[in-house]
Amino acid sequence: MKRLFLTFVLVMVLAGGLGPPALAQPEPQEITVLIDGLAVTFEDVPPVIQNGRTLVPFRAVAEALNVAVDWDGATRTVSAGDAETSVRLQINNIIAYRNNEPITLDVPPVIQDGRTLIPLRFFGEAFNCAVGWDGANRTVRITSPPKKMTVTGFYALGDRQTSSWTDLFGKPYPETARGRTGMVGTLALGWYSLDKDGNLLTVSKTGWQRPDGWEKVLEAAGEYALSTEMVVHVTDGDGTISALLKDEDAVTRAVDGIMEAAGDYHGVNLDFEGLGYRDEGVQLEAVQNAFNEFVRILAQRVRAAGLDLTLTLHAPNSVYRGYDYRSLGAVADRIIIMAYDYGTVPEPNSLVIQAVEQALNNVPKEKLVLGISVPGENPASMLTKVGIAKRYQLNGIALWRLGLLTDEIWHTLRKTVVPS
Repeated sequence: MKRLFLTFVLVMVLAGGLGPPALAQPEPQEITVLIDGLAVTFEDVPPVIQNGRTLVPFRAVAEALNVAVDWDGATRTVSAGDAETSVRLQINNIIAYRNNEPITLDVPPVIQDGRTLIPLRFFGEAFNCAVGWDGANRTVRITSPPKKMTVTGFYALGDRQTSSWTDLFGKPYPETARGRTGMVGTLALGWYSLDKDGNLLTVSKTGWQRPDGWEKVLEAAGEYALSTEMVVHVTDGDGTISALLKDEDAVTRAVDGIMEAAGDYHGVNLDFEGLGYRDEGVQLEAVQNAFNEFVRILAQRVRAAGLDLTLTLHAPNSVYRGYDYRSLGAVADRIIIMAYDYGTVPEPNSLVIQAVEQALNNVPKEKLVLGISVPGENPASMLTKVGIAKRYQLNGIALWRLGLLTDEIWHTLRKTVVPS
């Protein structure tokens, strides 16, 4: 009897009837899709893998790439296009079209839970994106093609290792070469300041100053077809700006001084920093109104001279709230959003996006430029910051500052931006 029982147990073990239960297989993690490092949100239907190919909800990816989409219910056909490319796919059909040229797909588009899913690699590469698959993390990484946008490089004094001149022209001063001039469209020349009486300064206590030989910089900029802006940088840490804005004579003197110097440039870039810190209610409104009035007066003079006016402003979600984006956006040609100094580096994408969205509530996207503080970024995060400017279709980016960009960051910019 004992022998029969042992035989029975052995048979059951070999058959899998006894022993520890089989471990349940974990659910595979969802597939993440990143475009320029930014996650694409899929509201109700996630991406899936079929026959080794990733299929994604069509509209979500197209809109993240700023590609217009359309659905023809009668023929069950989806289409998308931009200024250069059009694609057309039909549900359950392995033949797709790019610019009316047929292409055979590995897997056809499908409908799942009311959403159209399309092969991601075909769609991305059709619009000249680089598409990569990270199997270990089940992540698709897409790099969008270079986009034409304005690129402003702040040019300021550095040292031998962080020379704006050498970084831009690729040679020690005063020699020039094409260098990186093809990657920048505008030089924001940080050479001026103001005192509380409205006197224009070429040497300031904050370190901004116009260098000896500054005319050579303008000459070289002209040689390589770079636009130039005179940057007037003032901080309110000691109350300089507040005192200036309250004094009508000082305001007049400041505007006159700026305009006297502005003839050497294509535009004026006003960088008044620190307004509205700890101000509330009526006091905050008074600060904003005073700055609005200064900008309005300056804008009239700048425009009459045939020049452009750029405002470099703290981000709407910063602690400095003395900037009325709506009123300022109505008179300025461009606003550079200083979406940085949030306390961590690289700058958190969520706060940069929040700053952009708040600015867009008050200023047209065509006037907005995303300011990027180069020291806090690396090549990967730089790609994402530019990706934010792309996704929100901003006018461009501004880099603080030339002389601080590494070779790797320049390489990243070449892959993602075409300066206009």
